[in-house]
Amino acid sequence: MTSILKSRLLATVAGVVVFAGVAPAFVAPAWAEPSAELIAAAKKEGALTVIALPHDWCGYGPMIDAFKAKYGITINELNPDAGSGDEVQAIKANKGNTGPQAPDVIDVGLSFGPTAKAEGLIQPYKVSTWASIPASAKDADGYWTGDYYGVLAFEVNADIVKKIPQDWKDLLSSDYANSVALAGDPRSANQAIQGVYAAGLASEAHDPTKAAEAGLKFYSELNKKGNFVPVVGKAAPLAQGATPIVVRWDYNAFADRDTLKGNPKVEVVVPHSGVVAGVYVQAISAFAPHPNAAKLWLEYLYSDEGQTAWLRGYCHPIRFKDLVEHKAIPADLLAKLPPAAAYDKAVFPTIEDQDAAKAVITKNWDSVVGASVK
Repeated sequence: MTSILKSRLLATVAGVVVFAGVAPAFVAPAWAEPSAELIAAAKKEGALTVIALPHDWCGYGPMIDAFKAKYGITINELNPDAGSGDEVQAIKANKGNTGPQAPDVIDVGLSFGPTAKAEGLIQPYKVSTWASIPASAKDADGYWTGDYYGVLAFEVNADIVKKIPQDWKDLLSSDYANSVALAGDPRSANQAIQGVYAAGLASEAHDPTKAAEAGLKFYSELNKKGNFVPVVGKAAPLAQGATPIVVRWDYNAFADRDTLKGNPKVEVVVPHSGVVAGVYVQAISAFAPHPNAAKLWLEYLYSDEGQTAWLRGYCHPIRFKDLVEHKAIPADLLAKLPPAAAYDKAVFPTIEDQDAAKAVITKNWDSVVGASVK
């Protein structure tokens, strides 16, 4: 790893993301219940509108059910397969709309938090557990807060793919004709954008712009060889064999493995190089029709219960260190997590790195790769 990368890298402290050069701001645990006033105000609103929360993503299905059961609040779920860019656009498109098409909250890639704040699209709120969240993983004024992270991995239908790829360069082999897909449109979806960036980092191009350019070149070659499938990869096409190899967050891949229950057999591979970790953030729309329900939703997500639920979905919650310190994680759950060694080479791009890479990838995907992902 070059000195440049080291200086820009995010570190992890006991599983918690920390920006380089910034000390984690942990104090005594704070896991107080939300106030009775907030609960009453949220129940009076009676509803919450979320967007881009597939039930098999990071354990969101059980979390949504648990929140509804706990507070008796209806949850309206918009476009589960939307990407981060779609979520932000939904706020913009519904500024004056108090109906069911206006999202109250968003769960987006790290780089989308600051840009949404700059555009006046989100409002500040600090949850009760605010003090136990690293300062490096949240906006100081509470406009956005890191919630969980994972790394990009290869999800492989092992019933079809007999030679399991172990690294990015392997995907260029003729063994993987019509096999490789991204889990989103790289012109708008954060997961797919990071999938291009990761392939570029594997080429030893560490500057974010150069890594993005190298990633585009990699997918261009993958497409020319006939290995790239321009279909959004997820559990169904993976199982059907339409996209037997999908580049996606490890927690989604592990969730698919559990859901499919061996039919087909799914193997999840963290590549040997170009291991990119992604932090997602929560925020409340500045125009939320149900602002109190939105705040209560965040209180639930950042409570011990919510954070542990994310962990059950194979996502590393942002309060992981705090949960460990006060023994809030069941031993059997810890035992199900992937071994730490697989993540030793993980790179945590800064917001600036992500912004630089995203600009190159979204602008040049069509001209360099020429495959419209749908």
